[in-house]
Amino acid sequence: MISTGLAGQDTPSFRILSPSQLDMIHDASMQILAQTGVRVESSEARALLEGAGAYVTAEATVRIPARLVEWAVGVAPSNITIYDRNGVEAMQLGRRRTYFGTGSDTPNVVDPYTGERRPAVLADVANFARVSDALPNIDFVMCMGIASDMPSATAELHHFLAIVRNTTKPFVFTALDLAAAERLSDMAGRVVGGQDAFRERPFALMYNEPVTPLGFARDNMDKLLFAAAHGIPSVFMSGMLAGGTGPVTAAGGLALANAESLAGVLIAQLKCEGAPVVSGGGILGLDMRSMTPSYSSPEFMLTMAAIAEMAHYYGLPAWGYAGCSDAKTFDGQAAADTAEWVLMAALSGSNLVHDVGFLESGLTSSFDELVFADEVIGKCARLLGGVDVDEESLAVRATSEVGAGGNFLAHRHTAKHFRENWSPGLEDRLNYGSWVNAGSLTMADRVNAKVRQLLESHEPQPLPDAVDAEFLRAVEDAGLCDAVSVGS
Repeated sequence: MISTGLAGQDTPSFRILSPSQLDMIHDASMQILAQTGVRVESSEARALLEGAGAYVTAEATVRIPARLVEWAVGVAPSNITIYDRNGVEAMQLGRRRTYFGTGSDTPNVVDPYTGERRPAVLADVANFARVSDALPNIDFVMCMGIASDMPSATAELHHFLAIVRNTTKPFVFTALDLAAAERLSDMAGRVVGGQDAFRERPFALMYNEPVTPLGFARDNMDKLLFAAAHGIPSVFMSGMLAGGTGPVTAAGGLALANAESLAGVLIAQLKCEGAPVVSGGGILGLDMRSMTPSYSSPEFMLTMAAIAEMAHYYGLPAWGYAGCSDAKTFDGQAAADTAEWVLMAALSGSNLVHDVGFLESGLTSSFDELVFADEVIGKCARLLGGVDVDEESLAVRATSEVGAGGNFLAHRHTAKHFRENWSPGLEDRLNYGSWVNAGSLTMADRVNAKVRQLLESHEPQPLPDAVDAEFLRAVEDAGLCDAVSVGS
């Protein structure tokens, strides 16, 4: 976790938008909602909006006045507490506290042993959770891959089982439809002893998004309403392709993404005032030469930071991106993208930052990319820790004792404080001769060796026997007996 909101300490940060620009984007979003409106395919959501004073047309388009949005952001939680599988507080989503986690639903994975790109399978979902469980700077988990060896209609339940058996860390899950959301909510309750316990100490969030531009499909609304009614924290974020499903200009994309996200927050609050929602948006640049979305574009990084600033503007927790690349394998491009992304996300104060470990514009997951990003996150955490300035750190007495022409190597001040400096686990700091004697290993060599070591040695905390038995019963009830071997 990177906290850039430490009380009483100035830490590095930056701003993309000025106060007047924040106001302009807000005003543009309010115009979009009030004049163009959103198409809402859920009759319940439309009824809630109409009952609150929105205008509903015969074509199911809902025009939303600004006053409703202002009410919603006023009652929505500005901080959401997320726990781990054991009920221990793990994340405080709010202010400028930043947490990093993996991504979701890629069709492919780079095999950590062969280096080949292949379809993701359920074992990969389990292994990504297990590696993430071992990495100190990965705060939450998503499934990373779509299990191609499982039935697509029930893959999310298989993913859930694979994750919860292989990490105690919080996670974000996807649900195909309302029925899947209900099944996964039931499974979450079984982990902690019931739905009331899950509501009190949620260890998972449900991911959701509109169909950009301005389409609120019935399944997505059903899931949002279900989560709000049951106290399940939701991520509701707008995803678009700049120049494709959204405006090509950064400001236009921000205005649209902000409008969509705010409409989702509003619907959740109308269902249950105080419903926990993480807002945000992903504005991927569409490369007009290849017509592919770019995870490496500076525009994507800039708009991600700006989206975080808009969330802070409303006092809402923010969804973000980092540790991802357009590169096809873990190489120099991937490493550069990862470092840029992580630092941008941390400086912007995004709260829940996902997609760590993604390659190929979100189509491939990589263990090597994930492990490398973990080191970068740790380094950025040190950067954002800033510089402590007090009597002890100023070292006036130590300098006086060493005196002109002396050295500090043997001084007790050095012995007392040198461990406070960040120490790398993967970065190489040897001189050339020592590096050669150690095997001339590149960063890629060292990263892959650590991946294999974690896959072969890390043992996550097992589920209690009683909870595991509950899972077996749930799986049998769903007719998914083949899933019980995952992580066992």
